[in-house]
Amino acid sequence: MSLNEEISAVIEPIISTTGNYLEELTITTAGKVKIITVIVDSDEHLNLDQVTAVTKQISEVIETLASVGEGAFTLEVTSPGLDRPLTKPRHWRKNIERLINVTLFSGQEIGGRIGESTETEVLIGRQSISFQDIKRAMIEIEFKPLKNEESE
Repeated sequence: MSLNEEISAVIEPIISTTGNYLEELTITTAGKVKIITVIVDSDEHLNLDQVTAVTKQISEVIETLASVGEGAFTLEVTSPGLDRPLTKPRHWRKNIERLINVTLFSGQEIGGRIGESTETEVLIGRQSISFQDIKRAMIEIEFKPLKNEESE
């Protein structure tokens, strides 16, 4: 079992008990220090207190793993950023009403607001799209206008 698989196996239950999901785990090395990056997701948007609580629990468990060794490690626990593609049905449900840009395997690009979604398809604007047809889907970042721009 690789170090990545071993760490995933011990932290996934911890993350699950908090009602969250282990989205991704990566391990890189910077000199003699291992950098363990854990991306945690939820059906709702995570706040800093939630990430902090799960970070403490994960850190306590990782420190006891013999495979991590006596060497130093840095633990980074974060939530997925807006720049991560939507790849699972729960990602779509979490982002209802957000503006999205979708590229289909056919090459067609579709933009619009995320509507209802099931385990197999999503409504974008008025168009129903099967997840199997989606090559890449990215949230479009929207900015609120400045107060003085609203009055113009």
